Amino acid sequence: MSTQPLKVAIVGAGHRSLAYARFAIDHPDRMKVVAIAEPSDVRRARTAELHGVPAENLFRSYQELAAKPKLADAVINGTMDKMHFESSLPFVEKGYDLLLEKPIARTEREVRDLIALAGKHGRKVMICHVLRYAPFYAKVKEVLDSGAIGSLVAMHTSENVSYHHMAVGFIRGRWSNTERSNPMLLAKCCHDTDIIAWLFSGIPARRVASFGSLMQFKPSNAPAGSAKRCLDGCEIEATCPYSARINYVEKGIWKTYAWEPIEHLKNPTKEQKLESLRTDNPYGRCVWHCDNDVVDHQTVIVEFANGATATHNMLCATARATRTIHLVGTAGELEGDMDAGRLELRKPTLVAGPECTRETIDLGLTGSQIDSGHGGGDGRLVEDFVRFLRGEPASKATTRIEDSLTGHLIAFCADTAMRERRVVELPV
Repeated sequence: MSTQPLKVAIVGAGHRSLAYARFAIDHPDRMKVVAIAEPSDVRRARTAELHGVPAENLFRSYQELAAKPKLADAVINGTMDKMHFESSLPFVEKGYDLLLEKPIARTEREVRDLIALAGKHGRKVMICHVLRYAPFYAKVKEVLDSGAIGSLVAMHTSENVSYHHMAVGFIRGRWSNTERSNPMLLAKCCHDTDIIAWLFSGIPARRVASFGSLMQFKPSNAPAGSAKRCLDGCEIEATCPYSARINYVEKGIWKTYAWEPIEHLKNPTKEQKLESLRTDNPYGRCVWHCDNDVVDHQTVIVEFANGATATHNMLCATARATRTIHLVGTAGELEGDMDAGRLELRKPTLVAGPECTRETIDLGLTGSQIDSGHGGGDGRLVEDFVRFLRGEPASKATTRIEDSLTGHLIAFCADTAMRERRVVELPV
């Protein structure tokens, strides 16, 4: 077992890669960034400065890095969704292990091909299903595995995608168009379909149905007085919850995305930001006048081989962002809200009085801990990845690429079911 820091190369120096690579700054004895492949000169230089990567190990593309002799033990692949598959292949073939951002790929065939390639070359590929590492879901798994609610009969999960997150990512941003990225469910909720598969502990999923649509954010629903851009004569901008000025300038949220078009300006002024939103910044567009085509709500129903069922609701443009879960077992139920950091265990009583016992499970997390990196999951995932590659015991949450297959199949089949208006059998 090596005692040297794990050497990693960053491929795609975007938000997710940098979040994972933060582990190298916090734990330099465990991990070190030694190479970067990133087409943006600004991001490549800033990431190199942050991690002290020498100029000879900086590359403009993943192809340039892959063509060099092996420079690291592993690659953190945080490229855009549609590049995950193609950019992973050469590194697996070259002998790198891989931490791959979700989703694995855009099709079932590509997912299976990458699993096969990793097996052929004996490489370890781990998928960034960070929710497994969040204390909230770790506790859910612990309670379920303890037998406290008996055998799992039914599960309901939901992801509430806030109005401002929906706007920045899935209406104005990178994941707004299926052709450029992926369907909404795969892009946003393959974490959730993975959680469903994980909690069912290897019981095969058999059938999937799904319903959803792009109902709200289209030109036909644009309010009277709106304009193509928030700062181009829109009469309702000052009172609109989707106002680019209010969200990105006044509130200062989603800076990584909103100011990407002017990231070459190290410290842009307020006027420069407003001018960007007023002119060619895609994040300055009206949410009812974009080129988005992904759904803005979707419901998924899954039947498992033992007759148990699971449902998932992707609820978009909600006032509050959170994930919720409700497990019903043969001996009790467990319900919780991730944002609140609380779970409640309920069981039938055998005496007169209340119909059930109620035990509140407080995870003891502060607001900052809940908000940090998927409920605290980001850092724990990378720590587990390092252990996994160093031959140390893997955790219960470790998501090898083959472990992620069922969650991806549920997402693929759900979108087929929704489009074709039928129940879809999962492939064996």
